[in-house]
Amino acid sequence: MQILNLEFTRFIVVGIINTFHYYTIYLFLHTLIGVYYLSAHMIAFMVSLIISFFLNVYFTFRVKPSWSKVLQFPLTQLFNMGFSSLLVYLFVEQFGINSTIAPVLSVFVTVLPTFFITGKLLKR
Repeated sequence: MQILNLEFTRFIVVGIINTFHYYTIYLFLHTLIGVYYLSAHMIAFMVSLIISFFLNVYFTFRVKPSWSKVLQFPLTQLFNMGFSSLLVYLFVEQFGINSTIAPVLSVFVTVLPTFFITGKLLKR
C-alpha cells in the first residue's frame, strides 16, 4: 500500500506539471490565437501526452520505457481524452462554465481513473 501511495503522490506531481503545460498551450491556442475551445483542448492534450509519457515512465512508476509502451500509452490516454473532452463540452455547453476554466475542472474528475489505467499499462 505504501508503494501505491508514493506512486499516486508522484502521479499528482506529474499531473500538476503536465496540467501546467497543457493549460498553457490551451490558453495560447484558444485565447490568443482564437482556436475553437474543443480543438485547442485536443491539440494541447496531444502535446502534453508526450510529456506525460516520459514523466510517468521515469518518475511516477519508475519503469523502463519500451517501444511497446510508447505505442500503447496513447491508447490508454484515449480514455482520459475522451472523458475529459466530454466533461469540457458539458461544462461549457450544458452548465455555462467559462471555456477557459472548464478544462481545469475536468482534471479533478479524471485524475483517479487515469492513474489506475496508466499504472496498469506501464507496470506490466
